[in-house]
Amino acid sequence: MRYKIDYSKEAEDDLNELDSSQKNQVRKAILKVSENPLPKNEGGYGTPLGNKHGKNLTGLCKIKLLKLGIRVVYKLVRTDSVMKIIVIAARADYEVYEIAAKRIEHE
Repeated sequence: MRYKIDYSKEAEDDLNELDSSQKNQVRKAILKVSENPLPKNEGGYGTPLGNKHGKNLTGLCKIKLLKLGIRVVYKLVRTDSVMKIIVIAARADYEVYEIAAKRIEHE
């Protein structure tokens, strides 16, 4: 069952900052994962996050696009079958996790 994809305002901005080739690859990856966005330990495609550099990201998952050097962090809303995209960013020095922690604080 495919989950509905919902981008936070900030994640939409992140996506719009990418060039068209990167946008297409990120969208394809998100669409693929939306077919089964559950964490890998539940048989899905998502890589669960826990504590990253002192930030509690439990309940969030990531998609890694290795060739692009981009990570997508998302949250599942299981009751509504929604895959909420929180951040799309470069994976340098755990910056993406810092951004994700700040954004989920303000939800």
